[in-house]
Amino acid sequence: MRIHVTDIQDGDQLSHDIFNHYGLHVLSKGTRLYKNEISRLLQHQIDQVEILDRTLVLPSGEAISPVNRTLESTVNPKWLPTVQPIYENAVKRFEKLFESAIEDGIVQEAEVTEIMQPLLDNLQLERDVVSMLLLLNTEDDYTYQHSVQVGMLAYYLATWLDHSSEDAALIGKAGFLHDIGKSKISADILNKPGKLTEEEFEEVKRHTLYGHEIILGSFQEKDLAIGALQHHERIDGSGYPHGLKGEEIHPISKIIAVVDIYSAMISARVYQKERDLLFVLKELYRLSFSEIDPVTTHTFIKHMIPNFIGKRVRLNNERFGIIVMTHPTEFFRPLIQIDDEFVDLTIDRHYEIEHVYL
Repeated sequence: MRIHVTDIQDGDQLSHDIFNHYGLHVLSKGTRLYKNEISRLLQHQIDQVEILDRTLVLPSGEAISPVNRTLESTVNPKWLPTVQPIYENAVKRFEKLFESAIEDGIVQEAEVTEIMQPLLDNLQLERDVVSMLLLLNTEDDYTYQHSVQVGMLAYYLATWLDHSSEDAALIGKAGFLHDIGKSKISADILNKPGKLTEEEFEEVKRHTLYGHEIILGSFQEKDLAIGALQHHERIDGSGYPHGLKGEEIHPISKIIAVVDIYSAMISARVYQKERDLLFVLKELYRLSFSEIDPVTTHTFIKHMIPNFIGKRVRLNNERFGIIVMTHPTEFFRPLIQIDDEFVDLTIDRHYEIEHVYL
């Protein structure tokens, strides 16, 4: 339902993301509109918005407002029929790319571009990155899916860090190729369900060196190779293969390090179940004070958190609610709607979110 800003009623909910005339993101789909949000719309000279219908008629004939609706997922993946086949094709073709790296020790630049470009062209169809990856993710082909996901996320994060479109595409490609060195690692080691021996772990760590070598032998652009070499380096010097610290680590590698951890933690593998979404972001936040670049990490979290608006959650008191607003600095303490009640976790600090549902 399209209405003028002056006709907004408290609690009206946006049905689409709002952008100003310069393309700047103003408010996210699912945001509840109150005085502060209306003021923000007016500041950006936005005079009309699309909102969810204010009433819903149940089969019984009862009319209820959106605020009182039964909790349900708000994901509306209109983009899925377009992006899913492109994503699945990228995963399948990356497997062949992997095989080429095993047999020939190189990958073809044209092949990488053919796989990645359709994804990059379609990533703007949906800004809910959280839902997108969860809906696309499966338990199969972890290594190949992970590489595709890291490429997608690296592209997003590069744009959020204000890199140009050209540079963001390059960084996305670097993310896509970051684990190509695993083609040189035995599948028995990569897929081992138990703990690796010290010798096995040392061999896994060499995938950074193998990947660097493969990419340097395949591309003219050296920055593509640096992501493969350094994505396990940590700013406190605890990473590998060279124990680099702080500014010794290339900015591209700092981007890939963040999204590599995120993708790995949301994915199910033979030795790991996927973690709760908010737990993963909290873990990234914790690591940003020791191991991964804080500016890069906080930028990633700040842009991912609004995607949780409209999602169902379970609190530590076993009550269920929906996230209706997120906080700009206290990322993990949003405003929650529970039936007719609104709970601000920045104020009610004894409450914690235990699980987020898609």
